[in-house]
Amino acid sequence: MMTAARMRGFTLAEMLVVIALTGLVGVGLLSMIAYFYRTNAYLLEATSAVDSASRGLTESITSLREASYGEDGAYPLSGTATSSVTFHADVDADPAIEKVRLYRSGDTFYKGVTNAAGNPPSYTGQSETTTVIATYVKNAANTPVFRYFDEDGVELTGAIDIASVRSVRARLDVDINPLRAPNILRLESGATLRNLRSE
Repeated sequence: MMTAARMRGFTLAEMLVVIALTGLVGVGLLSMIAYFYRTNAYLLEATSAVDSASRGLTESITSLREASYGEDGAYPLSGTATSSVTFHADVDADPAIEKVRLYRSGDTFYKGVTNAAGNPPSYTGQSETTTVIATYVKNAANTPVFRYFDEDGVELTGAIDIASVRSVRARLDVDINPLRAPNILRLESGATLRNLRSE
């Protein structure tokens, strides 16, 4: 039995109103998202740069902590400077020990890895694989990336005796735009060299 009120669908005019309202809501939502990214792009980029630098520095310092004698018998540390450190460690979970160089060049912090080859093993003449650890590095001229300390915690300066180094501290000042806030973000980490024998 049918009632007097007939069931009916949307009329063409009602459909057009619904489509127009849905379109307006969509355009408004897209405008809000675009505004958010436009106003926060710098902050998002800075956060990404700092996060990447932090992860890279942590991984690098962990490798430095595990520095050990090279495949060619070389001492765990083979080079120290304020903007670079060279050491031997297993950084790729294989049985071999690689020669690793962490260094700053311009506004970029790199990790270079060299595998030993030959019999007897040698790092000389082998190519270095380089990866970027951090960008936007803004350490001032008087702010070293690396500082070195002896077994008593006394900082070593000048011409450093590699055999005296027992720990290393690293500092990266990251700032993607010096003309905008937030100010430079400082990342610091340190490593005590675990595998050194007294010479």
